Amino acid sequence: MHLNKDELNALKFFELAHDKLPDVIAYSKSKNWLYFIEAVHSSGSINELRRLELKTLCQNCTAEIIFVTAFLSRNEFRKWSSEIAWETEVWIADNPDHLIHFNGDKFLGPYLAS
Repeated sequence: MHLNKDELNALKFFELAHDKLPDVIAYSKSKNWLYFIEAVHSSGSINELRRLELKTLCQNCTAEIIFVTAFLSRNEFRKWSSEIAWETEVWIADNPDHLIHFNGDKFLGPYLAS
């Protein structure tokens, strides 16, 4: 585990207890976003209860939190799709350039091909 405690303390991140942590926490300094990533094969999905638990732990955090559940394949995603919490993201390893957004109108808009 790589941990930058000074950076997390500066963000007013909750005291770390290993059993409460998502599998991966990544930080974008330019956006001030913390990504909480759960690998479904190791910890299960970010369901409504897990999302609420993590939000509560981060209530004093100064960064915005992005919740992501990671899957190895679309077939694995299908098994868990009914449990994914709203206001989260899904990333699938066998199609890594795309996300599935469980965010309603946040990303609603036309797709502009490049």
